[in-house]
Amino acid sequence: MRNLWTLYSKEMLEAMRSYKLIWIPVVFIILGIMQPLVTFYMADILAASSNVPAGFMDSYEMPGAAAVMAQALGQYGTIGILILALGTMNSLAGERGSGTAELLMARPVSPVSIIVAKWAANFTVLVIALVLGAAGAAYYTVQLMGDLAWSAVAAASGLYALWLLCAVSLTLLFSAWLRGPAAAAFALLLAAGMSLVHSLLPSRTNWLPAALPGMSAGVLAEGRAASGPMISAAVLIIICIAGASLLIGRKKLPNG
Repeated sequence: MRNLWTLYSKEMLEAMRSYKLIWIPVVFIILGIMQPLVTFYMADILAASSNVPAGFMDSYEMPGAAAVMAQALGQYGTIGILILALGTMNSLAGERGSGTAELLMARPVSPVSIIVAKWAANFTVLVIALVLGAAGAAYYTVQLMGDLAWSAVAAASGLYALWLLCAVSLTLLFSAWLRGPAAAAFALLLAAGMSLVHSLLPSRTNWLPAALPGMSAGVLAEGRAASGPMISAAVLIIICIAGASLLIGRKKLPNG
């Protein structure tokens, strides 16, 4: 446990030195507050445009607070995943390239401790970014649109955090095998593939982790959630951590 805490502290220090602990939360805050602001001022934006057909504004309706909050969280399902994958892709690949991984493996620490420490550090960055981003989105949504059930906001944000954590775990797994950009690309492709399969066959794949974003919006609208996607997400995360530990432990990796 002492080694794990030391490795985790090292990863958090590295996150601060690389400014990852700053720029990722800043991007999430901007993404979060943009949605309620753009939605509220959309009528003015369209009215100022000279290309809007006559009568178009008559059919425009301001969405409710829960819908706007769900749309704000939805921003993290596209741009947010990309940002997190880019921030995680060199967690292992960069250290393999610089030789730091070999130095770590020469010390009396287990591969599982190394991977868990990196995963926990990336999870910490994710939680800080999502909490700040969701809080900003909720604040402006309440100010501009109306009241929100804060318990539903917390539950919906938690479900989205679990989905984002799946993407981070996949990037960490591929980072133990491939170069940084390739690791991010494979993780994004796999996450996008799960989302595509779920959108094509929603009734048969409602247990996939890709169902979590939709379930997050459902919690805000109806307050209902299922356990299947949460269980499969937890299993996927454990598999990613175990797979990355196995790859690092066997030292059969190509140089990054």
